[in-house]
Amino acid sequence: MSNTVSLPPLEQLSAAMADMVADAARSVVAVHTRRTRASGFVWRPGCIVSSEEALPEDEEVEITLPGGTTVAAKVAGRDPTTDIALLRFEGAEAPQLTLDNSTTRAGEFVLAVGSREGVPLCASGIVSLAGPGWRSLRGGEIDARVELDLRLRPSAEGGVVLNAKGGVIGMSVFGPRRRVLVIPAPTIERVAAQLAAHGRMPRGYLGLSLQPVKVSHASVGAMVMGVAEQGPGAAAGIHQGDIIVAVNGEPIRSVQLLLRALGPASVGSVLTLSLQRAGEPVEVQLTVGERPAD
Repeated sequence: MSNTVSLPPLEQLSAAMADMVADAARSVVAVHTRRTRASGFVWRPGCIVSSEEALPEDEEVEITLPGGTTVAAKVAGRDPTTDIALLRFEGAEAPQLTLDNSTTRAGEFVLAVGSREGVPLCASGIVSLAGPGWRSLRGGEIDARVELDLRLRPSAEGGVVLNAKGGVIGMSVFGPRRRVLVIPAPTIERVAAQLAAHGRMPRGYLGLSLQPVKVSHASVGAMVMGVAEQGPGAAAGIHQGDIIVAVNGEPIRSVQLLLRALGPASVGSVLTLSLQRAGEPVEVQLTVGERPAD
């Protein structure tokens, strides 16, 4: 840290912020493909975490380390539901970051740090919203809802967010309507570990093709349009044409909500499905499987 004791208060604050950015930037990299520019950070030796949405499929990836060294990287896994991608690289080194799992509060001061061609990018702002865990539109479990009031450059997406102590509270990404969100540290640790081990996040699988259908004036159901051979639905004895009206006693509100509930924790769980079959009520037990790799 710089010697700031003799400086006026505003200069002390400015110098402290610059020191925080410089310290974090040692582990923040530029991530680029033929079409996109983003940022990432060293999560483990040889492993980079970045924004999944910022990385197109089937494109070669390079990273530029602090100081300008550029090396090839390979996408080792991606989870669109939490916007986390894991990259692996060799032939260069950079220090890994330690993530800060402390609770974030609305009104806290934050710094977002990215990289452009090995040079730090920075934006300052505050936490505009800090709420409980939530489920993304794609069904990913995010441990906390954190929105930032700051202007983030597209090439800084996938970089880190620092609190006033200099702790890395998560990764900056763009959400709906280009709001800047934080993928919090606990989510990154959980998802990145799965990507490192398996290359993807497990997702629940029913082995059923479903279509919404109105059951009555006030309720909806999920009609079974197809049953995968040897899938969980077939094992449970579900037939094409059955209508799922409730899961574990809870009425179906929409097919989308039903499928979004099939997160990693659902794999192996047993669901009680209430069906209508040819107008008659039927109840079956279905063990949720793991969705096969695409």
